[in-house]
Amino acid sequence: MVASDAVVQSLTGSAGDTARGRAIVADRQKGFCLLCHSGPFPEEPLQGNLAPSLEGAGSRWNEGQLRLRLMDNKRVNPESIMPAYHRIEGLNRVGANWRERPILSAAEIEDVLAFLMGLKAEKAP
Repeated sequence: MVASDAVVQSLTGSAGDTARGRAIVADRQKGFCLLCHSGPFPEEPLQGNLAPSLEGAGSRWNEGQLRLRLMDNKRVNPESIMPAYHRIEGLNRVGANWRERPILSAAEIEDVLAFLMGLKAEKAP
């Protein structure tokens, strides 16, 4: 499944939905992304600054690299504070709502991935 720094295969066998992915990223009760990241969400106040901006994420990493980072960023950066969105084993201090289930389903990972892959860096004129 993990090859080098990526998970190349889709978790569901199909592409995710960009609109659903954007909604998950912006939802502070579901994805929690904006607690640490900022991004292209002008309607969302108080975006995070603990982690890199999501702007240009689709240019900085390929699909497999982003998929692994969403699933379990500690596989890439053991010091990361980003939660493992699609791992349930080997975790400590897990809230009751997330015990024995991942934060995001396989389909939700693919939806967020589709949204992030669409965030390309602007090219200089």
